[in-house]
Amino acid sequence: MNEKDKADLVHQDVIHIETIRKEQKVQKLHTVFSINPYRKLHILPDKPMSRKAEEAIEENSDFIEAFHKAREVPTKKYSMPLTESHEIGWISIPLMPSNRHDTRLNFSRSGTDVTKHQEIALKHQIKR
Repeated sequence: MNEKDKADLVHQDVIHIETIRKEQKVQKLHTVFSINPYRKLHILPDKPMSRKAEEAIEENSDFIEAFHKAREVPTKKYSMPLTESHEIGWISIPLMPSNRHDTRLNFSRSGTDVTKHQEIALKHQIKR
């Protein structure tokens, strides 16, 4: 029984070494780091009573361009819609130009005999 247990430990070690080698083949080392432009950036000011001199921060134009590109409207960012929700509102130009005087589509408030009668009745109730 002890020999099988030792063999099992050896086999487990071999399997473990094999998985580590496979992971190392696929693993990439990233050396270029930057702030994710798709996340909100909260810049906190220094304490008001601190006497630390302000640091001069160099502007990174690549980051600023990526930041502005991330904040663009999807229609300006992509040439075609990527998701189903993009397809719903992708073309947002009205099919018909709006005309406020067209009564077929604009239902503005208008006074009728019934509404005028009700307004007068409500005014009399409030006065009592």
